[in-house]
Amino acid sequence: MPPVHNTLICVALPSLAMSPWHGQLTGQGLEGVYRSGRRLLSRCQLRVAGREPAAVQGGMVGADRARFISVVRTPADAGPDPGICVERSRDAHGTDRITLRSSAGRSLRLPVEIALGTDLAVLGAVAAGCPGPELPASVHDSGLRWSAGPGVNAAVTVDPPPKDALASAGLLRWELELPPGTSRTIELRVRAAPPAPPPPSSSGSHSLPEARVEGDDPRLQPLLATSLGDLRALLLREPGHPTDLSLAAGVPWRCGQAPAEALWAARMALPLSTRLASATLRTFARAQFIGRGPDFGRIPGPLRDAGPHLPPSCSGVEATLAFPAVLAEAWRWGMPERELAELLPAAERCLHWLRRAVGDGGLLCESGPSRVQRAETQAHAHRAALLGAGLLKACGRPGADRWREWANALRDRFREAFWIDDRAGGRPAAALTPDGRRVPYLGSGAAHLLDTGLIDGGRFATGLLDKVQTEQLARLLGSPALDSGWGLRSLGVKEPGHNPFGHRAGAVRVHETVVAVAGLAVAGYEKEAVALLRGVLDAAEAFAYRLPEMYAGEQRTADGVPVPHPAACRPAAVAAAAGIQLLATLAGIRPDAPAHTVSLHPLRCAPLGAVQISGLCVAGAPFAVRVSRLGLGMVEQAADSLQLGV
Repeated sequence: MPPVHNTLICVALPSLAMSPWHGQLTGQGLEGVYRSGRRLLSRCQLRVAGREPAAVQGGMVGADRARFISVVRTPADAGPDPGICVERSRDAHGTDRITLRSSAGRSLRLPVEIALGTDLAVLGAVAAGCPGPELPASVHDSGLRWSAGPGVNAAVTVDPPPKDALASAGLLRWELELPPGTSRTIELRVRAAPPAPPPPSSSGSHSLPEARVEGDDPRLQPLLATSLGDLRALLLREPGHPTDLSLAAGVPWRCGQAPAEALWAARMALPLSTRLASATLRTFARAQFIGRGPDFGRIPGPLRDAGPHLPPSCSGVEATLAFPAVLAEAWRWGMPERELAELLPAAERCLHWLRRAVGDGGLLCESGPSRVQRAETQAHAHRAALLGAGLLKACGRPGADRWREWANALRDRFREAFWIDDRAGGRPAAALTPDGRRVPYLGSGAAHLLDTGLIDGGRFATGLLDKVQTEQLARLLGSPALDSGWGLRSLGVKEPGHNPFGHRAGAVRVHETVVAVAGLAVAGYEKEAVALLRGVLDAAEAFAYRLPEMYAGEQRTADGVPVPHPAACRPAAVAAAAGIQLLATLAGIRPDAPAHTVSLHPLRCAPLGAVQISGLCVAGAPFAVRVSRLGLGMVEQAADSLQLGV
């Protein structure tokens, strides 16, 4: 995979543009404008007065836009100060606005050239380093056109039209007159030829609403704004169901639907609205296996690497177990009853699959020949059973008591089978092998043991660990072996096979770190929660608030910055949604819309000072909350029907 950590990626799926910091598309690596996974333009190089402008700045100005500044010195410049500034703006759809501004003391006549090219390669071939040769161009309208066969075409149109167009060289030329203090703009538009119909607007009832945060820490608002922008940029419409939006996993490697990541991100975004969760749940309910056989009720998903000590895990199993939990929590946040009724049968099918998949020992095995029993999977199953039982009881469906009994039995079995006692206080095993051997390695996946799920009355469900074990896990999560200072390592630094760049062998995974922050806060371990929260927030600032899915698990130093992972998706759905969950954890918002209550349990130490969050949604109505510097929470806006719970 080509490195992407220094690439400026403009996203508005299914379109994206990947640029180096200087803005010139040279055709190297992944550079180019893509639509639906195909590179429409790989090369777009500007020359002014016979030379390339000298780049001085480049950066993102939104999820879907980047801005580049460069300068050009001309013979009219008497000293070292350049007389021409070139501002370039590029968006995810490939629109490139090039504005030349003159500060020269006299009128200038500048020759301008733009060299264009493309291979029309698919992203996978580009990433593998075999995109193919550049295609010959032909003059088309006011620009150029390329073709790789029937239905595989691209065109660039420009305004104003060029003075010359040389198809053999892929070159467009202008002669621009620039009087003192004036500017001229050239706009290029990249499109498939013939153009695809525009996607339905994402505005209206399906878009993520605006939200704002104010407070003593000025970093919170840019983190929230960037998170919202990235989530909107990652929204995809399911073919055949254009009203349903769900999130792609991340750019550039996983621009399609990934059930587990989409469900977890929708869950973390529940404070904004239940609409994304509803649409995501409908999307994967339609994908659910409903034919006869052992897969009935399971949501399909690919295998995923699980690190150096475990075989690959099935992300479809994770999605199947997430489905009832996300539905139950969306209902607590205010999902309409008609949507709950529509989705409840799919949740029941997920629970049916779980009942059939559980082994004789009461533990859930991984799919495939390994048959290992991962601790993280047991946590997902336990949460699905308890939250699913709450749904079944509330909706008058059978099975609630049976699922609670099963969860109780799983809890007892887990505490006996998975906990490893040692002189340091013990630790949970990562997994059990088929012969009952404990896999002792500790990483950030253990945070899922603290993610018990929201139930009635603003309470959280009982977890798999007892009080003493929970206290020990909190201590481990706050230890230097796991907490890098920027977040949790996916594998502890003292464990065999640790690699600070290993995506499940030592790198910091933002999603699991934020799961730990929320779980520790609920369990009452604020010291450890706050340390991780500060680490992620500091890392977000270093990454210009666009958090990647992971970064290196190098130990933080006094004057250091987090080290990027060269292959991390950025933006990524779970990393973007993590910013929203951090804010919800700060305020401690615990809704129970069916009971018409909402509780506030903010972090008592108010680690970031005063915080005010508005534009949220509880029970289908706007919700705003304030946390004082003393750690006291106050509801400032809510539905008339809501009462403050305990």
